[in-house]
Amino acid sequence: MAIFTFVNQCHIEHGAIDMLAETLATLGIRRPLICTDKGLVDLGIADQIRGRIPNDVQVTLYDGTPENPTETAVKDALALYRENDCDGIIALGGGSSMDLSKGVSLLATHPEPLVEYNIMTGGAMKIGPCAPMIAIPTTSGTGSEVSRGAVIITEDGRKLIFGSPNMIAKVALCDPELTVGLPPRLTAATGMDAVTHLMEAVMSPTENPAAEAIGIDGLWRAVGQGHLESVVANGEDREGRKQMMIAAAEGALAFTKGLGAVHAMSHAAGRIRELNLHHGTLNAVCLPACLRYNQSVLGDKEDRMRKAMGLPDGAPLDKAIEELNARIGLPANLREMGITDEMVPGMIEHALDDPTRATNARPVDEAGFAELYRDAMGDH
Repeated sequence: MAIFTFVNQCHIEHGAIDMLAETLATLGIRRPLICTDKGLVDLGIADQIRGRIPNDVQVTLYDGTPENPTETAVKDALALYRENDCDGIIALGGGSSMDLSKGVSLLATHPEPLVEYNIMTGGAMKIGPCAPMIAIPTTSGTGSEVSRGAVIITEDGRKLIFGSPNMIAKVALCDPELTVGLPPRLTAATGMDAVTHLMEAVMSPTENPAAEAIGIDGLWRAVGQGHLESVVANGEDREGRKQMMIAAAEGALAFTKGLGAVHAMSHAAGRIRELNLHHGTLNAVCLPACLRYNQSVLGDKEDRMRKAMGLPDGAPLDKAIEELNARIGLPANLREMGITDEMVPGMIEHALDDPTRATNARPVDEAGFAELYRDAMGDH
């Protein structure tokens, strides 16, 4: 079993969910709220989790998590938490369920409104101890099970980032068995979310050698060892599923260095409610443009990423990602995803306000985002 003990204790192995009863007891949680989505309820995964909880533990279920978590959904789940006198949270699902759970964990112990705690206005300093949370991811992408942050669409329509060490799950039970059989398109999109985290973390100018080394290792697992392509082609590849779950967690551990323009761009596009675009797919599509934009300042980081990905000397990273996206069935550009030229100015405005912009490898201003979006739209 791979066990990470960095920001929390993260157990990664087939059968890790069998540790749930012990983990609840260790944390003193007797009345957990499971935050998940209807899809996982329909697939019976929520029942698998409940089946591992002792009968004398009172369980409440919230299954209304939207694909892009909203403040409204956080409040709905919070109401259930309070009505049932819950004392902890089990976050079950992908990044959306994790982020919603972090929002509930925060508001369970802090007064509203949620917007007061966003990191762009110094809200992180207002976040004290939160309700205890156990993370059980069902995808390998966001790494939210080991990260301090959550991205939530607030009631005023903004997609904001909330983050604090107090919001990190106490324990993560990462069971690759829960990802076996995940559809190829979702496997590809979540996998490229992890790859983007790893590459943006390495590119970030913040000095953190340990985090950068973790990013290189995750990139080697996902791309260099071919595990991402393998699990897209064969959803039953159990070793590949485990390695992608490790790579996803490593992505979040690595981006303690910060992210960059890819995430600023994808957060801006993800707030377009009529399209409801998948974050990982947006990252995959925007990544090649940002690699081109950053290339002049990467120095030997480019060589290290190239080596980790198993590419020959001098091979262009942007083309390698474009070809990888094509092989695993993801769109070639934002236009294919339904984004129009008329939407771009609003996305630029939002991207400029996104905190991930600050740690991009190369400074990016309004003109820079205009260039990046033209490229990502397929106009390069």
